[in-house]
Amino acid sequence: MEEYKYVSEWKSVLGPALQSKAEELMTMGYARATQEDVWNCLKKKVWKGDPEKRLHQVVQDIMHLSSNLYMSYLTVSAYQDDDLMASINALTESAEDQHESK
Repeated sequence: MEEYKYVSEWKSVLGPALQSKAEELMTMGYARATQEDVWNCLKKKVWKGDPEKRLHQVVQDIMHLSSNLYMSYLTVSAYQDDDLMASINALTESAEDQHESK
């Protein structure tokens, strides 16, 4: 039986899954998506903290992270960011890239 751990305890083994999701988001127009952004989005929007989960549940959460939820996370983060103009530019670039890819 697979053990439960706090999601933060699994982070050290999740690099490939986080990188895969970041690359997927990049192909969808989020040119600046990073593993750390994906992780922070999951902590804030999906897990809402540091719950206990099994490894396969954490990987499943990563792989099922939607681009809409990621965009929502970026938008909220932009409003809380000290460098608001840079954040707005990043969001604008992502939106323009998405529009151009259609």
